[in-house]
Amino acid sequence: MKAFLILEDGTVFTGTSIGSTKDMISEIVFNTSMTGYLEVLTDPSYAGQAVVMTYPLIGNYGITPDKESKKAWPDGYIVRELSRMPSNFRCEGTIQDFLKEQDIPGIAGVDTRALTKILREKGTMNGMITTNENYKLEEILPRLKEYRVGDVVTKVTCSGKYVLEGTGKKVALLDLGAKKNIAKSLHQRGCEVTVYPAHTTAEEIISSHPDGIMLSNGPGDPADCTSIIKEIKKLYDSDIPIFAICLGHQLMALATGATTHKLKYGHRGGNHPVKDLKTNRVYISSQNHGYVVDAENVDPNIAVPAFVNVNDGTNEGLSYVGKNIFTVQFHPEACPGPQDSGYLFDRFIEMMGGTK
Repeated sequence: MKAFLILEDGTVFTGTSIGSTKDMISEIVFNTSMTGYLEVLTDPSYAGQAVVMTYPLIGNYGITPDKESKKAWPDGYIVRELSRMPSNFRCEGTIQDFLKEQDIPGIAGVDTRALTKILREKGTMNGMITTNENYKLEEILPRLKEYRVGDVVTKVTCSGKYVLEGTGKKVALLDLGAKKNIAKSLHQRGCEVTVYPAHTTAEEIISSHPDGIMLSNGPGDPADCTSIIKEIKKLYDSDIPIFAICLGHQLMALATGATTHKLKYGHRGGNHPVKDLKTNRVYISSQNHGYVVDAENVDPNIAVPAFVNVNDGTNEGLSYVGKNIFTVQFHPEACPGPQDSGYLFDRFIEMMGGTK
């Protein structure tokens, strides 16, 4: 069946329908990872977005147990070529069947290099995937321009508190759209991890007397999370050690008076270089974000830049002055990788008074 990808600038790509055949309107973003398509599909940070995979062949090892959450979150999926015969000893099914099960519309056979160049040059834009060959641009384009991602943190967070038992430090993890490997990375280091829904009050978290607090990744515009930001400010004032990733990093910055802005086309993939400003060492990182903290608007009496993106100079981390708090824009829990910055979890353990 034919499918069409229509961008809000009027560009139309024609391909083959994969997955669900329903119409889909979303923000179109691209990911440069060469592997890990299942982790991308199950990353809650992609809620409200449709993902273009720049790597040309997707699905060659099928669906494996490597999910980062219980379901898929992107609104749509766009690939150059879809492998019809996956081969892997862990394979549990095909990606096309998985997309149908998850009711996610997709399109294959698209020139993803040309599409990515458009998104790089013009910036991230909204788009529609449809199988309706009688579509009318004059009716669709106004709908695309009106689309907003909205409050997706509420959509992706856990429904209730739960605990991963451990004998080490007690960590409260605020689930803003957390990837499974964040809790797993802490649990593997012996921590008892209590996962809280995104709208949990600071008072409830603090009253449990955690040794440390983890703020997770998540989707959407950080400035929209006004009620969560107020609670994070209380956590900042508590003097409990805090480690924050991605959206959590942005929300901590907003809670302490900084600002954020939307990138032209974002950082998404497993090959982004970041420099540790303390050691000048460069790490390859996994990233998935469309917004960044404005480093020039960070009060140096509150926080100082800790990491910087080598490609474009944007902020990739903050160290908070006089506080046991550090935050990063990238993903040290990267799954499937790279694992270069996994040592940050060890730093967090040490900050809580533990050992590696």
